[in-house]
Amino acid sequence: MSSMSFMEKLFASASLGSGDRAVVEWKTLGEVTEIQRGRRLVKSQLEEYGRYAVFQNSMIPLGYYHESNVCANTCFIISAGSAGEIGYSNVDFWAADDVYYFVTPENLQSKFLYYYLLTQQIKIMGLVRRSSVPRLSKTSFEKMTIPIPPLPIQAEIVRILDAFTALTAELTAELTAELTARKKQYNYYRDKLLSFDEGDVEWKTLGELAENLDYMRKPITSSLRDSGEIPYYGASGIVDYVKDYIFDGDFLLVSEDGANLVARSTPIAFSVSGKSWVNNHAHVLKFNTYAERRYVEFYLNNIDLTPYISGAAQPKLNQKNLNSIRVPNPSPSEKNRIVAILDKFDALTNSITQGLPREIELRQQQYEYYRDLLLSFAKPEEHL
Repeated sequence: MSSMSFMEKLFASASLGSGDRAVVEWKTLGEVTEIQRGRRLVKSQLEEYGRYAVFQNSMIPLGYYHESNVCANTCFIISAGSAGEIGYSNVDFWAADDVYYFVTPENLQSKFLYYYLLTQQIKIMGLVRRSSVPRLSKTSFEKMTIPIPPLPIQAEIVRILDAFTALTAELTAELTAELTARKKQYNYYRDKLLSFDEGDVEWKTLGELAENLDYMRKPITSSLRDSGEIPYYGASGIVDYVKDYIFDGDFLLVSEDGANLVARSTPIAFSVSGKSWVNNHAHVLKFNTYAERRYVEFYLNNIDLTPYISGAAQPKLNQKNLNSIRVPNPSPSEKNRIVAILDKFDALTNSITQGLPREIELRQQQYEYYRDLLLSFAKPEEHL
């Protein structure tokens, strides 16, 4: 059954007694809803384990309170901080002064309004004033038009999307649990495969294993860069795209400075291939084979580099210290075996184009596609 035939049957089931086809009204939010602003609570009034959640500037409760000022089953929108985020609560809650909530009439289900506004999220975000604190004014969104189909149609759409939301959440939870388990498994095998005792294998310094090409790097200020398609790399990855290149081949880049050397929120060693330009915030290492390069990449991202890092305010891994890092050096065949295993685990856990992360993303995209399809109504002028 096509999506269009389903919608046609849905409208036919809501036809009027006279035989006329049910129609969809379009009205502005300000016309059809009463837009109320929440009331501020000071920090001292908040409770850690109160009865009612307090929403202020995000979908994460700021705290709890012993009273509520908004009834259950209400759609609301954040106006400061995470401005433009849309929420819905099926229980009573407290809306603070950075929250607007919608009091809907009898001919408009609040949950239907919530689902429709989600389809307009990008448009709403475009209304946010970007400053030190992002803000969304009531006047900016109250003239937004919304469709109001007959209540039976609203109810059926809400029922379908509720079921789809629950199913998507369940599948995502299962996939996320699987992904967490895979990551633990990957970390276990990575640690095991890259752990060597003294005497088990030969140890060499990184300066002995790789050719350092730092002397070829050229930093360019943003104002002097010619925009192009060639990646311009810095300490943590691609910074920009430029017209020219200074490297062409396969290399391992290693962060030279920056807080990430300590925080390790992103890999400090990453492989690049093809034409590239590298500034002076990333070391450039060349290896003879793919396995050697990838093996060192895995190893550097797995060990504590604190002993090699200097500087407190601005952590730095200079070339001398980089070259002095001791690396276990098993046989070429063993390196190939280790890299083959870790590449498979890495693809399953970290790649966005394959494996479980991609599966989770596809589930969310599928949900959003059908949600938007169900909530697409032609405006009167589109029939002309």
